[in-house]
Amino acid sequence: MPLKNIFTTIQVSQRKKKVIKTILSKEQENLNVTNIHSIDKKNIGDYFCAPHHYFDELKNTQEDIFNFKSECKMTRKGFIDKVSRNAIIVGGGGLLNRGGFKRQMKLMEDLTQKNKKVILWGIGHNEKDPSSFGKVKNYNVDLQKFGLAGTRDHSMPGDYVPCVSCLHPIFDTTYKVTQEVGVVFHKETLLVPEILAKFKDYPSTSNTTDLISLIRFIGSSEKIITDSYHAMYWSMLLGKPVVVVPNSSKFYDFKYKPTFSSFDESIKDLKKSSEYSGILEECRTINTEFSEKVFNYLDL
Repeated sequence: MPLKNIFTTIQVSQRKKKVIKTILSKEQENLNVTNIHSIDKKNIGDYFCAPHHYFDELKNTQEDIFNFKSECKMTRKGFIDKVSRNAIIVGGGGLLNRGGFKRQMKLMEDLTQKNKKVILWGIGHNEKDPSSFGKVKNYNVDLQKFGLAGTRDHSMPGDYVPCVSCLHPIFDTTYKVTQEVGVVFHKETLLVPEILAKFKDYPSTSNTTDLISLIRFIGSSEKIITDSYHAMYWSMLLGKPVVVVPNSSKFYDFKYKPTFSSFDESIKDLKKSSEYSGILEECRTINTEFSEKVFNYLDL
């Protein structure tokens, strides 16, 4: 690794440690609420998987989970102040069992021991090692320490709470099917030309597009192939048969199973896929009921 990159890595690590140490040294309050998640508009699933989008009680409460390492001192100070002063809703997204979120999630766990109200809403495991796929048994935090713990992983500890994005009204729209197969790529796959070339004859999009365009694309497709978790989830909400090329453990613990495949075999495996029904209504009911628990717990 070049010396410049090593120096940058050290600086980032020092900023992370300092922010966490500062937060843990402060007296903790629960004055209002902050919804922490990955605010990434280039990953539409990460952006829309947080409850602040869907409840008036949580409007304008968002904070990016990566702000604790920001180069900007004021951004880091804002993160410290929001976390220290407010109750915390963490989620959604694949924030557990993932190196990039390990320190933040450990901080949230530690804060629960300082009378901080911390809620997990629709988060799940996200291990990248293929040997873990379908085999995850434990999280890297203790869910019992949190005030409320709702995870999108059906077979894991905690209340089962699928991604809150099901509450978006866009899923009430009816779409005319105009194409047999639609392919939705994860943003990282867009950097792999040989994979894109395999599907050059099929309509495609990615999770970097805007929500309206992506849901319209899924809705107008008879069947979906994807390596994006939320494209899988949203396809199921719309009742679409979906073939998934997994790139993380997260795909294996949703209550309803897609057809798992590879990019080489996915077209052939479309014939194995089946339609879904009733998932949208079920997921909305679960999230609505969980929101009542959350708002009671937070006195909102």
